[in-house]
Amino acid sequence: MPEGDTIWRAARALQAALGGRTVTGFKSSLPAVAAAARRLGLVGRPVATVEARGKHLLVRFEGGAVLHTHQGMTGSWHLYRRGSRWRQAPHLARVVLEAGETVAVCFRAPQVELLRAAEADRHRILVRLGPDVMAGGFDAAEARVRLRAAGDEEIGAALLDQSRLAGIGNVYKSEVLFLCGVDPSAAVSGLADDTLDRIIATARVEMRRNLDSAVRTTRGGARGGHWVYRRAGQPCLRCGATIERRRQGHPPRSTYSCPACQKP
Repeated sequence: MPEGDTIWRAARALQAALGGRTVTGFKSSLPAVAAAARRLGLVGRPVATVEARGKHLLVRFEGGAVLHTHQGMTGSWHLYRRGSRWRQAPHLARVVLEAGETVAVCFRAPQVELLRAAEADRHRILVRLGPDVMAGGFDAAEARVRLRAAGDEEIGAALLDQSRLAGIGNVYKSEVLFLCGVDPSAAVSGLADDTLDRIIATARVEMRRNLDSAVRTTRGGARGGHWVYRRAGQPCLRCGATIERRRQGHPPRSTYSCPACQKP
């Protein structure tokens, strides 16, 4: 599933390509979205802004319409010039948004909605999102309060709860806990405030550092790569112990860690 840095990169690219430009064509394979586009008169409206909110992407149009997408495990936004060949099959397109010679296509996203602004403002998922780790006005104190409220939940699972921190996914969950030396199975209630603050700050630093990178890395340097993510059974790059993989949360998600560097 794309994480917050991926969605922010997508929003930035879409904003640069579409911001201020008038919609000249709009198609959707989803009947409800196509009907809403006709009802809201989307064609002929300029794109006001494109923004990321955690793992959600919002395209706002002048006049109040909002296109809300969540990429899930399979979705992605692509930009093309009119007439150029698409990198995915046309039948996988959920939305095709045209603005002159620019064509923005949302492929395979499991969640696509076209809403009125008031509906987006009270959306049951969007209103519950915690502070966005990528956002300029990120509130670290509020993030700690929300994370602390997870109580006896394991920290590895709590970090994926978007109502506590928005934007963190499997990659950063595993990498940040390794960098902070925290056992993913530790209960949030057993972690000191300064430990939670360090986890939050590290997540923000690592995610924002990858905002301008084509290849995500948490190790830095020319070689890049990850410390523990998807390295189960391999030696730890710091101590040589064998990296472990476990399943956490509901639904269960993979977590990678070093049993020596992240002792219980």
